[in-house]
Amino acid sequence: MNIIAIGLQHEHEVDRPLNRLEYTLGPGLDLEYETEPQTSAPEPAMYETAYVTSHKDKCRAAAFSMDGSLVATGSVDASIKILDVDRMLAKSDPDAVELHPDAVVGHPVIRTLYDHLDEITCLEFHPREQILISGSRDTNIKMFDFSKTSAKKAFKTLTDAEQVTSMSIHPSGDFLAVTTEGPVVRFYDINSGQCYVCPYPREHHTGPLTSVRYSADARVCASASKDGDIKVWDGVSGRCVQTFTKCHDGAEVCSVLFSRNGKYILSSGLDSIVKLWELSTGRCLIAYTGAGSVGRQEHSAHAMFNHTEDFVMFPDEATTSLCAWDARNAQRKNLLSLGHNGPVRHMVHSPCSPAFITCSDDYRARFWYRRNVH
Repeated sequence: MNIIAIGLQHEHEVDRPLNRLEYTLGPGLDLEYETEPQTSAPEPAMYETAYVTSHKDKCRAAAFSMDGSLVATGSVDASIKILDVDRMLAKSDPDAVELHPDAVVGHPVIRTLYDHLDEITCLEFHPREQILISGSRDTNIKMFDFSKTSAKKAFKTLTDAEQVTSMSIHPSGDFLAVTTEGPVVRFYDINSGQCYVCPYPREHHTGPLTSVRYSADARVCASASKDGDIKVWDGVSGRCVQTFTKCHDGAEVCSVLFSRNGKYILSSGLDSIVKLWELSTGRCLIAYTGAGSVGRQEHSAHAMFNHTEDFVMFPDEATTSLCAWDARNAQRKNLLSLGHNGPVRHMVHSPCSPAFITCSDDYRARFWYRRNVH
């Protein structure tokens, strides 16, 4: 016990070195230590559309690769596209021929994958391999090796009993947390295909699941449900360690997301409010309001941080615009018109650059970017 006490004491005294992402983007959101942090990140309203890609039906899923160089989009038409970010930027840049001669030549869509029978609901890039993982309403989770140009079909399929609604890959790339239309979070071993669930019925949600996310160190995992609760699961034992009840006044919780340091959870609900929760105390620290002031939100939508965690972003369904707030004080920023002709059903921000993608029921996915303006 003495040795552990000394170790813990020492642990708190020594500042952990910043990892590469933190070194380039800053340490992210930490309300304990910040006074007035200066941000160099552009406000979301300054982003511009750099590329638009179309599916044959509503677009409802998207993901960035870990290094931000690729984007995948998924549609109700059961197809998946993988797009190259440099090529998308080259298409919209008049000076691109000199800057990226190779990128201009190639088409931004580098792969189109068809192996599902129903709507693509979620996508995840493997953290180390050139593998894209997709979840669908056809109850299947499929893995595609996109390093091969000819590969249209998945090399591995995990079949669930329910429609897959969300998934999050473990940072090691070996495990996958999956949510479905049922109330039980699944943990899949990607290599063996085995599925694990918490064996205690009282610890599960009571309604269909909507979202799941691992923290950056994978010590914990958070899930959201239509029952209005958020649950936090131990990343090793799979037991529920914390429950936030009626997070959005009983409304369906649509999305959960950890801050980079794992101290906070960002949630969004069908009440059009985005909330920041402190994991250690279980308190709601900040509510980001004003998104649903024009009309009631009908469809679920996802809230997200920008790449530096200086801003919180959320689509306003009634006006098809992007609401943004200062992450630390919830001050409203300028709106950005998203230019879609239907509700924006999914958004995801690049992990490392000022870029995000919006997916809409108008069959399109728009890639947004903020260029360096000198």
